[in-house]
Amino acid sequence: MDNTKAAIEVFNRHAEDYQVRYMDQGMYADALTFFVKHLDGPSPEVLDVACGPGNITRFICDQGPDIRATGIDLAEKMLELARQNNPHALFRSLDARDIDQLEQTFHGIILGFILPYLSKEETALLIQKCAEKLLPNGILYLSTMEDAYEKSAYTLPSTGIGPAVFMHYYEGPVLLNLLAKQGFQIVFEDRKEYLNGKGEPVTDLILVARKL
Repeated sequence: MDNTKAAIEVFNRHAEDYQVRYMDQGMYADALTFFVKHLDGPSPEVLDVACGPGNITRFICDQGPDIRATGIDLAEKMLELARQNNPHALFRSLDARDIDQLEQTFHGIILGFILPYLSKEETALLIQKCAEKLLPNGILYLSTMEDAYEKSAYTLPSTGIGPAVFMHYYEGPVLLNLLAKQGFQIVFEDRKEYLNGKGEPVTDLILVARKL
């Protein structure tokens, strides 16, 4: 099965479980609050890529009520939940790799754990498209699982119910290099270490970068 189709199936099947597990953004509150505080403009336009149930959208809009948020995702069940959780935001079905199809530009773009579902080539192109879609001094928020790319592999959802999805890992220096090539300056960097549901150590990398 195509990896994108497998991911859509998983997220449609487990949308409500995902919402329960990840709606609370407390672990990432410091980085997301930093992102909101550094948005330019009185009513900043923000794009939430692969928005899921709108968990990050809701957090940033609670922090900045004047934010005009747009979220995109391919899982219809996730979009339904996102609209319920954020009635004042706009949500539409769109592939993360196709953000260049959007007509508007943004003060901020959020890439919250979309990179695990993208190859390194797709990630490089997405970062390039983010640079093109951001206004001058725009802010990019990026979070992903950090590890050697060579460890990328098919992984079952936390429920243990398939299909398996191919998950990509990224190392910090690789992403920093990709961001620098597109004219981004890192303004926030953090890592969160914890054990996953299987008791395995996981490191989440969080970056906030400004378009120069």
